[in-house]
Formats: sequence, structure tokens, C-alpha cells
Amino acid sequence: MNKQDERIIRIAELEIDSTQLAEYRTLLTEEIEASIAMEPGVLMLHAVAERERPERIRILEAYANRQDYEAHIRTSHFLKYKEGTAEMVKALRLVDVDPIALCAKTSHELG
Repeated sequence: MNKQDERIIRIAELEIDSTQLAEYRTLLTEEIEASIAMEPGVLMLHAVAERERPERIRILEAYANRQDYEAHIRTSHFLKYKEGTAEMVKALRLVDVDPIALCAKTSHELG
């Protein structure tokens, strides 16, 4: 198994209580920023909302391997997010996916 095959790639599909959407987005942003800054094994976290239904959130997640994913869900910042948003999340579906092509420009390339 090569390093690429060890990666955990997942799409989290969430539906958020629309009356708590602003608070949810704040907690999610804090969690994502902390994960990227503090966890080398968290390779990517991209959160987006459907334009016509902003309560439908999708998160593309990438972890270096299973151990890094397991470590991530035990961090204090993830647990704060999970506990803080528990009453806001109306539905959650985790979809494991296989990468075909994952490409992004670096911040240096963006200017």
C-alpha cells in the first residue's frame, strides 16, 4: 500500500437547524482552522453550503491515514465543535470516497 492509499477521504453531508445556522458556521470555522493549524495529519477540510439551501452543509475531509483521523476526533477542538453543535445538526451522513484527482492552488499561487 502506498502513502496515497492510506488516506481517508470523506464527504460529510449535514443539515443544520436554520435558526442556528450562524452559530453553527462560527463553530465549524473555528474547528476547521484549529484542525488545519494544529494537526499535520489533517490534510484538507473544505466546508461549503448549498446556495439555495444554506442549511445544507458539505465538508470534504482528507486525513493522512486512519490513525490521524482517529486522533482528530479525540482533539479538544473537535470535541468542542461536536458537543457545541449537537443540537444544531438535524441530519448527518458520512460518505467515504476514493480520490480520483485532488488538486488545489497554494496560497502562494493565489497571490
